[in-house]
Amino acid sequence: MAFAIMQLTDAASERIKEIIEDSDKPVIGVRVGVKNAGCAGMAYTLDYVTEPVAGDDHIQDKGVDVWVEPKATLFLLGTVMDFEETKMSSGFTFNNPNQEGACGCGESVQLKPADLAELAKARAATAV
Repeated sequence: MAFAIMQLTDAASERIKEIIEDSDKPVIGVRVGVKNAGCAGMAYTLDYVTEPVAGDDHIQDKGVDVWVEPKATLFLLGTVMDFEETKMSSGFTFNNPNQEGACGCGESVQLKPADLAELAKARAATAV
């Protein structure tokens, strides 16, 4: 059984479906990545996918397609992507076990690569 890099909440999958339906151009899903940014060091990125990029990891969850850029994979292992709406804002959020901190303004996060040995141990323990 393959290890899922990310999972989506119902709210995230519904929002991705809306994005696909409302797009002016043909969109088949979204691409999640990370970039160097902000005072904490990194920021999540999200782009439309009109055609899959070779080498990206592909996730199908709750009826939607999400691709993860290769340099982001180790930073996103175990992440749950959500979509939240408040009176003041709306957007995708990432519950990421690899996140060590965030800047005060919420524009960037501090991420560490996932510990693959720990993931393997945890997976072996649950498989027994």
